[in-house]
Amino acid sequence: MNSKIRVAVIYGGRSTEHSVSCVSAGAIMANLDPAKYEIIPIGITKDGAWTQGVTSGLEIHNRMLPEVAMGDELTLSLNPATKGTFYNLSKGGVHAQVDVILPVLHGPFGEDGTIQGLFELSGVPYAGAGVLASAASMDKEYTKKLLAAEGIPVAAQVVLTGARELQEEEKHSLGLPVFVKPARGGSSIGVSRVSDWSELAAALDVAFATDSKVLIEPEIVGQEVEIGVLQYADGSLLASEPALLAGIADSEDGFYSFDTKYLDDVVTAQIPAPLEPAVTLEIKEMALEAFRALDCAGLSRVDFFVTESGAIVNEVNTFPGFTPISMYPQVLAHSGVEYTRLLDCLIEQALGSAA
Repeated sequence: MNSKIRVAVIYGGRSTEHSVSCVSAGAIMANLDPAKYEIIPIGITKDGAWTQGVTSGLEIHNRMLPEVAMGDELTLSLNPATKGTFYNLSKGGVHAQVDVILPVLHGPFGEDGTIQGLFELSGVPYAGAGVLASAASMDKEYTKKLLAAEGIPVAAQVVLTGARELQEEEKHSLGLPVFVKPARGGSSIGVSRVSDWSELAAALDVAFATDSKVLIEPEIVGQEVEIGVLQYADGSLLASEPALLAGIADSEDGFYSFDTKYLDDVVTAQIPAPLEPAVTLEIKEMALEAFRALDCAGLSRVDFFVTESGAIVNEVNTFPGFTPISMYPQVLAHSGVEYTRLLDCLIEQALGSAA
């Protein structure tokens, strides 16, 4: 009799963060304890087809990004009576039956509540935030609205769709420089820094290429700091030691862009961040408040700007990167929760919340 917990690791997806998801999943599968878990890798292609995945070969090599290759097509049962069952549509029959799902998916169609709704319909336990928290945290407009409603400081924003343009009074209010970003994106894909309004049209084109809604935010001058939040099976929360990102200004893009995060070796992290003890305590509590305000579950990474006038929440990520260089596993490790134990906690919380 197999006493191991059967874990489906789902990765890839239709998001622009497809390759980052692959790398995260590869790192997770390499760190799941083989004595405890049976891994069932499930890949989602860039076109959205579900297929059997692989457990290795998902790293970045020579700046070449991995992606899911199509094999037999799979589907997840939506019948709660057969929850956790994956069927092979190409060959017929059952591909695998799992106890819990790790949705290692970043961005739209993975981190935005869509696939979480699918899991809810199927009745299968899964790690991470539910439908509401995933959707609200993915959409930066509504992240800010919900955080602001709880009194948590956030940056100003102007929301644009293709139906309207930035008004002159809005330009005056925002000032320069500004950042133009997709409202529902991640990994800094589609983000541009605009230092002259003549650059705005091109920046909007880049952002609208990945989302139908775009945010324009004033540049915040301050230290970029990230904190991980982990929820244990008993519901208690841990706010990690903060990480201070250094070297961003020296990057080719001048901000924390996709290449800076994943391809260029210029940014380092100081963990714990060299902040005043009172500031560290403040942002740890703010991270917990943001987690609760958005009704998160399992985990999140809360990104801050620490300015001379106080800390501001920039974003909340409900399934942050788990690549070997990602901040979330690093800050948890510095807080006493090593990578393998971290994965145990996520699975325990998922199974406990479904009990």
